[in-house]
Amino acid sequence: MKCLILLVCVVLAESIHRVPLTKHKSMRQTLREQGVELPYQDPALKYQRGNEFVGSANMYINNYADTTYYGAISIGTPPQSFQVLFDTGSSNLWVDSVKCNTQACNTHTKFNPNLSSTFSANGKTFYLPYGAGSLSGTFAYDNVNVGGIVIDHQEIGLSTNEPGQNFVEAKFDGILGLAYPSISAGGQTPVVDNMMSQKLLNQNLFAFHLSRGGQQGSELSFGGVDSTKFQGPINWTPVTSESYWQIAVEGFRINDRLTGWCSGGCQAIVDTGTSQLTAPRQVYYDLMDAIGAVEYGYTGMYVVNCNEMNNLPTLHFVISGVSYPLPPSAYIQTHQEPGYQYCSVAIGATYLPSQSGQPLWILGDVFLREFYSVYDRADNRLGLATAV
Repeated sequence: MKCLILLVCVVLAESIHRVPLTKHKSMRQTLREQGVELPYQDPALKYQRGNEFVGSANMYINNYADTTYYGAISIGTPPQSFQVLFDTGSSNLWVDSVKCNTQACNTHTKFNPNLSSTFSANGKTFYLPYGAGSLSGTFAYDNVNVGGIVIDHQEIGLSTNEPGQNFVEAKFDGILGLAYPSISAGGQTPVVDNMMSQKLLNQNLFAFHLSRGGQQGSELSFGGVDSTKFQGPINWTPVTSESYWQIAVEGFRINDRLTGWCSGGCQAIVDTGTSQLTAPRQVYYDLMDAIGAVEYGYTGMYVVNCNEMNNLPTLHFVISGVSYPLPPSAYIQTHQEPGYQYCSVAIGATYLPSQSGQPLWILGDVFLREFYSVYDRADNRLGLATAV
């Protein structure tokens, strides 16, 4: 289910003001030759006093083909840089490590504990299954920098085994989970919980803006929202289970027709780590019929006539009395192959019910590209606004 990227951080001051024929290498250049990539940091940070500017951060994250949203963090002293998938559907932080020699690990940047003066091991092991792929590893502690916010003594997972091919082609070196601690493997304290307990945030929330069409410009904010990324009000709905970012869905419409599929209540998990939208299996085939989609062979992929895109229905989720429209441009993907193109439906089926037994939707990236999402841990609520 999970669709499971390298930022080259360029310090302009080095390139603009470098003295010709210098006899000494910069710290950044020396570390780069050792395989350690420092994330970009604002040179003006040295002027801050105390924690005056600590409390919020807007960090740009990468969009790979509308399937994966990931960005740079650093771990250790001196910092080692990694690309991680930011995932509201899980709670653990892990990265590839030098203790792992499978193909999946060997194609990514690995954390080396011996290069960090702030590293400490704790001896615990973990196993993490995902919708696609799994891994095992050991836990340890080190300092972690996320968007300029430094978390001291953060527990991290270091992979020791990533079997199979699922992570081989992944554009990231690990995953940073942003869900609740109750689903964290091994009892690991999530990054956001440590941000809160160490009082690093102005507000105990974070927010996502996901770009469309494979374009860049996605953003993850900690400690506040970015009002330039949405329009209109942020509408709030309570979290129904402090595990995933799970909320209630009161109704589901196809154009103006109320389906009744959620008349007895539905649940939805808001998940940045799932690329598609998924529908409960008991309504999935009816939804495909309503869209006019047909299965392509026996692949499980449903397709539509590309020329009929503008005639396809708009899907509406009703959440806390507010309707959230999903136009066909959001849930139909156009694929260009040599000599022809085809259009597929980016909606899958969810086969497990929610904890309450109600039908379960997963509002993945297909939904979240249309709506700016705010994850409020202080009041355990989720906010949605129209993305711009």
